[in-house]
Amino acid sequence: MKRLYLVLFTLIATIAINSCSSGKKAYEQGNYYQAVVKAVNRLRSNPGHKKSKETLKHSYPLAVENAEKDMANILDSDAPFKYRTVLRSYEQINAMYEEIRRSPGALKVVPNPKNYYPEVAKHKGLAAEESYAAGIVALERDTREDAKQAVYLFRDVQSFVPGYKDALTKIEEAMFKATLKVVVDQIPVPTAYTLSANFFQNKVEEHLYTQFRSTEFVRFYTPTEAEHENLPYIDQYLRIQFDDFVVGETHLVTNIETLTKDSVVVGSVTLENGSKVDAYNTVKAKLTVNHKEVISNGLLSMRVFDGRTSAVLTHQKFNGEFIWFSEWGSFNGDERALTDEQIKICNSSEVPPPPPQDLFVEFTRPIYSQLVTSINSFYARY
Repeated sequence: MKRLYLVLFTLIATIAINSCSSGKKAYEQGNYYQAVVKAVNRLRSNPGHKKSKETLKHSYPLAVENAEKDMANILDSDAPFKYRTVLRSYEQINAMYEEIRRSPGALKVVPNPKNYYPEVAKHKGLAAEESYAAGIVALERDTREDAKQAVYLFRDVQSFVPGYKDALTKIEEAMFKATLKVVVDQIPVPTAYTLSANFFQNKVEEHLYTQFRSTEFVRFYTPTEAEHENLPYIDQYLRIQFDDFVVGETHLVTNIETLTKDSVVVGSVTLENGSKVDAYNTVKAKLTVNHKEVISNGLLSMRVFDGRTSAVLTHQKFNGEFIWFSEWGSFNGDERALTDEQIKICNSSEVPPPPPQDLFVEFTRPIYSQLVTSINSFYARY
């Protein structure tokens, strides 16, 4: 019975797959282009597939007819970017042409598929022209959002006709206007930690100048870069500084306790019959444990100012902490009163903490992570 169910399930699944892959469902839903593509793909692997041949026979003429009607209607209209729309219809017909040519089974059903390659070249030029004109209009509005739109339009021009007029120059011009120009000001920390502070600041700069990917329309400058490039204006200032930090704050705690453990074998006794048995008793030990903590922490502030009004656009603070510790100890009395962990501590000796420069780096790690996340989130909107 189980075997019969398995056979029936396989048969039903196969029928369903064949029905979908033949394109019949797409044809019935009026999606003639998809019906053609699916039927052709099926015939490529199975040239004699009857449902696919039937689907292709009926769907291909309708797909071409619909595309041609859409093109005629759009060309008679005043719709924006109509040549781009028409170009897509031509390319769709050409795509079906190529698919059928690569399928012997499909060629038997449609021996003379239609193509519009000559028209594609012409309409690429018309599409480039209309996108170029729209890009110029957007650029002349002289707003950052319009400049972003102009970038996309001039890129479309390049995709239609590479090297069309001065499209490459216009892309650069639009990109400059569309890009938010942010000068980064990292306030130095006291000289005692210059090495580690520079490490932190270099990591921040590396992210901003080489790894930032939230949007292509934001560029970060150092103050020197901004001056060297003679920027006509600055949109924002990003100021990063440590408001407060402590490195190497040491705390030592000594804990002394008396430990006891019952029912510990302490020897043996001889019974009257001469046999020996274990003797149990309570053992004690006085344990001294030293716990030293070296705490380093800090508070970083991130402010973003409007370049024209100096208004604060965002102000966030980030905490970071790193606690290094060492434990060692000693005991007097019976070692058997101690746990394995306590014995391990007693066998340890005091370890000197890392140098302050290293401690500075460690407590800034979580700060860096928070800062980068916040910067990415804030500038993603631009």
